[in-house]
Amino acid sequence: MRVGDALPQLEIPVTRTLIVAGAIASRDYQDVHHDAELAREKGSPDIFMNILTTNGLVGRYITDHLGPTATLRKVAIRLGAPNYPGDTMVLTGTVTALDGDTAEIGVVGANGIGYHVTGTVTVSLDAREAGE
Repeated sequence: MRVGDALPQLEIPVTRTLIVAGAIASRDYQDVHHDAELAREKGSPDIFMNILTTNGLVGRYITDHLGPTATLRKVAIRLGAPNYPGDTMVLTGTVTALDGDTAEIGVVGANGIGYHVTGTVTVSLDAREAGE
């Protein structure tokens, strides 16, 4: 791994089930994450993904790429364009810094209307366990 290396992109279909299941799993019972009619009453065209689901998907993106010896140390994200059902979020990442067994990876998740999530993930990799 080197600074500037790009991670392969990950496409995640944004389904109604993913949005609702993520909200329930994270105990986020705000109606805008599960009730389309109430979400529309509050000015949204449909239900939308919560930040905790996004945070989990960003973590999955990093650990799926780096493998079982990767340990997430910090996930710092900011939400932008909502993830609505029927869209696809495409996650991309670039290694921005390295310090020993610790890497910082810039992550972007884009959908059909813009950037859903931007941020950085700090991860460590135990080289002994990875066989290096």
